[in-house]
Amino acid sequence: MFSAALTQTPDLDIAEPFLHDLVLPDRPLWTPTQLRDLTVALANGVNAERLRPLVRYTEPQRWWTRLALTRGVEVWLLSWLPGQGTRPHDHGGAAGSFTVLVGEVQEEHRYPGAPIGVRRMGVGQGLGFGGDRAHVVRQAGNGPAATVHAYSPPLLPTREYESLEDLV
Repeated sequence: MFSAALTQTPDLDIAEPFLHDLVLPDRPLWTPTQLRDLTVALANGVNAERLRPLVRYTEPQRWWTRLALTRGVEVWLLSWLPGQGTRPHDHGGAAGSFTVLVGEVQEEHRYPGAPIGVRRMGVGQGLGFGGDRAHVVRQAGNGPAATVHAYSPPLLPTREYESLEDLV
């Protein structure tokens, strides 16, 4: 899928060479703020120009690809066509972040015991969140969208919910 050869070791899998200096392979864990700074850096400026050509839009299921995996972080690129979105889920205790690369998305989110919040985000807007947060993300606006996501620690399985109200 990528034109560049993958950099692979047991602890490192990076799809594009320009990502190496951004994912800091020696950092063991990332905070929500650090994850947000990473996804914002990837979804803006020259990095956005490098990522946009990689995006694919597919139906009926949305498209995604992992851009990087280190012992401390995993980074994903996702696309969203009109009507596409996630089920309510969390990230298994991992801190996370996402930033909009193309288009607009809407996120409904909830921390245990808190009310459900809703936010709409456009190109360049990002957020970081703690591991106890669940959310639903979906395409919004008039056209397709793409987002850059990061999670730390990596490789924790997500948990799905029937509704955000089920998060206790």
